[in-house]
Amino acid sequence: MERKQSLPSGGVDPARGPLIIVASSGTGGDMQPFIALARGLRERGHRVLLLAPALQEEAARAAGLPYWLFGSIEREQAALDNPDLWHEHKSWGVLWESLVPDLDALRERVRALPADEDCVVLCHPVLVPMAALARAARPDLRIVAAYLAPSNLCSSHDLLSLGSLRIPGWLPPAVTGLLWRWLHRWFNAQTLPGLNAARAQRGLAAEPHFFEHMLRAPNASVALFPDWFAAVQPDWPRPCAQGDFMLPAAAGAGLSAELEAFLAAGDAPIVFTPGTGHRHAAAFFDAALLALLRLGRRGIFVTPHAAQLPPALPDSVLWQAHAPFATLLPRVAALVHHGGVSTTADAMRAGIPQLIVPFAYDQFDNGLRAKRLGVAEVLLARRLSGARMHERLRRLLAAPSVRQSCRELAARMAGAEPARSLDCVERALLGPVSNGTENAGARPALVW
Repeated sequence: MERKQSLPSGGVDPARGPLIIVASSGTGGDMQPFIALARGLRERGHRVLLLAPALQEEAARAAGLPYWLFGSIEREQAALDNPDLWHEHKSWGVLWESLVPDLDALRERVRALPADEDCVVLCHPVLVPMAALARAARPDLRIVAAYLAPSNLCSSHDLLSLGSLRIPGWLPPAVTGLLWRWLHRWFNAQTLPGLNAARAQRGLAAEPHFFEHMLRAPNASVALFPDWFAAVQPDWPRPCAQGDFMLPAAAGAGLSAELEAFLAAGDAPIVFTPGTGHRHAAAFFDAALLALLRLGRRGIFVTPHAAQLPPALPDSVLWQAHAPFATLLPRVAALVHHGGVSTTADAMRAGIPQLIVPFAYDQFDNGLRAKRLGVAEVLLARRLSGARMHERLRRLLAAPSVRQSCRELAARMAGAEPARSLDCVERALLGPVSNGTENAGARPALVW
C-alpha cells in the first residue's frame, strides 16, 4: 500500500533549482537526521520532498514537508516483530528482505514527474540500490549518499571491529581488506539475489558486490559525523565531504510533567534505552533493573514498547514511551543504550558517560569509537547481565577521567558549526554533475 502527499500546487519555479528528494528508511535514529536535513534545505529555499517507509508516515507528516511513502506497513511491522532484526549475524538479512519488494518505488515515482522536472536524490546508503534503479529511468539523476556512521564506509584503514569481533589497530590495511572481503562474501549471499533480480527485471547488469555498488553508485557522498569521531580515509568513496553530527530534531522540546516531577524528586537518574525500534529487549531492561538496585540509583526506562519492561517497576524507576534527549540528557547521570550513532552523539553533546550495549549493525563500531574518546564503556548484548551492567556502570560513574573527557567533548561539540553538514549536503547535491553512469562515484579498487 502506497500513499503520498502531493507536491504544492502553483507550478514549478525553475529558478529555485531542482526538486531534492530526501530518502531514508529505518527507525527514528535513521529517519530524524534526514528529516532535519530536508527541513534545513527547505529553509534555504530549496524544493524538498521526503521519501519514507509507510511505517514512518507520522514522522514524515510532522516534518511539514511534501512526502512520498513506499512499502507496506504490514511488511515493515513484520520485520520489527522479528527478533532476528537485532541479531548480530541475522539482522542484515531481515532488513534487506523487507526492502527488496520496494526497490522499484523511487524509479516509478521519478518516472511520473514531468520530463522537464530536474531532480536530485539525497539518500541513506541502504537506499542507494533503489536510487540507482531510479537513475536507470532518468540517466541524469544525481545521487548523493549521506552516511550517519563510519562503519558503513567499509574502510580497511580504520577498522575497529567486524560486528562484535575486535580488530587490533596494528593490523595493516592489506590484512583488514581481506577481513572485509570475507565479510562481504557473506553479505553478498544475503543481498545480491534480491538486488540482481530487481535489476534484471529492468534489463540492468547484475552487480557482483553489494557494498561496492552502494559505495560507487552515488555521484558524491557526505559523512554526517566529525573528523574527531572518524577521519576521512584513503579508501572512502570520492568525492566525499565531511560534516558533523546532526543536531537533534526535537532540540528545545519540553519534558512531560511526569518526567519533570521525577527528575526533581531525587538524585540524577540513569537513562536506559535499547532504541525506538527494538521490541525484543526484555533482557536489557531486566539487567538494567538489577543494576540499578545494586547501585542504589534511580533510573528512567525509555521505550515505546512497554511489553518488554519488567512486570513491576519500583518507584525509583520511571517508564517513558518517548523523551527528547536534547532536553533530558543534560539532567541525568549517565545513558545506557544500544550504540545508535545519533544517540551516541546526543550523550556526548550532553557531557554524560555512556554504557553502550551493541546488538547489530554499526553499533559495535560506534561504541568502540566512543570508548576510544574516553566517554564510554562497551558491554556486548550477547554478554549482557545485571552483574556486568552494574560493574561497568559503577566504574563509569566513579572515574574522574571519564567525567573530564565528557566535559571536554561536550565543550568541543558546543563549539561546532551547526550548519556544517547542511553546507556539505547542499554542495554535494547541487555541484557539478558527473557522467550520470551508475559508476558515478570513485573509490580505490578493493581486492576481491
